[in-house]
Amino acid sequence: PPIVRPQAGLNSADLVFEHLAEGNVTRFTAVFYTHDADPVGSVRSGRLIDLEIPRMYDAAFAYSGSAGPVRLMFRDSPFFDRIVSPDFAHGGFYRVPDPAKAVEHTLFTSTYTLRAILEQRGQNAPPRLHGSMAFRAAPLAPGTPVTQLELDYGGTYVTWVYNGSNGRYTRWTDGEPHLDANTGAQLSFRNIIVLAANHVETDILEDTVAGGHHSIQIQVWGTGPVSIFRDGQRFDGRWRRDDPDAPLTFTDLDGNVLPLAPGNSFFQLVPIGFDRLLVQPAPEP
Repeated sequence: PPIVRPQAGLNSADLVFEHLAEGNVTRFTAVFYTHDADPVGSVRSGRLIDLEIPRMYDAAFAYSGSAGPVRLMFRDSPFFDRIVSPDFAHGGFYRVPDPAKAVEHTLFTSTYTLRAILEQRGQNAPPRLHGSMAFRAAPLAPGTPVTQLELDYGGTYVTWVYNGSNGRYTRWTDGEPHLDANTGAQLSFRNIIVLAANHVETDILEDTVAGGHHSIQIQVWGTGPVSIFRDGQRFDGRWRRDDPDAPLTFTDLDGNVLPLAPGNSFFQLVPIGFDRLLVQPAPEP
């Protein structure tokens, strides 16, 4: 929702995953590796999808809190030693009070602080990846020329517009430029990945608003359809993740490796059968 924007640090992330939470609103999970950010936030609560993403990249995970059953899952996860969260009475976070914002929108940290905490635990080590996504700088062919894509999540409307001068996609959210609070720059990414996976509503109660909302399990394992947007082109294919500790990989519809452009990537996770993706083809020359 508009009250949480602009967030701090998203343009510094290597990967950002946008995923549905309860009530048709979306959350971001950002993965930082090559660049640091200070501050990062606001830091929000963990969801079931966050049991998957840290394992894909052998990453640490920072979050504010979680529903009781989800907290137990984090406690029992294989990356618990790399979790930093007030959920487990950890430090490293601070509040920036704002009378216009609810308290849950005021928690921040930095990647420097998190790395220092992990260093003290002996957990600040390079990731041990079980496979990797493929990258190729040269443009791929043939693709479908697309200059703009839009996704309607119900509570959030996302627009990405391709800039041919720098090969990047800039983001609008609910009709407004989506900025990074650290720099004032509009969010800008090299790859936009629209990934469809099964979304299953669980019996875990996340809140009691409007009769209550339950946690959504986004099943990013196995395989499913994907559309990758890079270099002003759309490429349809399949994503795959067979090992819980492996990252996502991509192939085209013929089974060939589908590489990303080198640079940062933004994942738009959507349910299987999602029919609210609109694309604008490039104009005829």
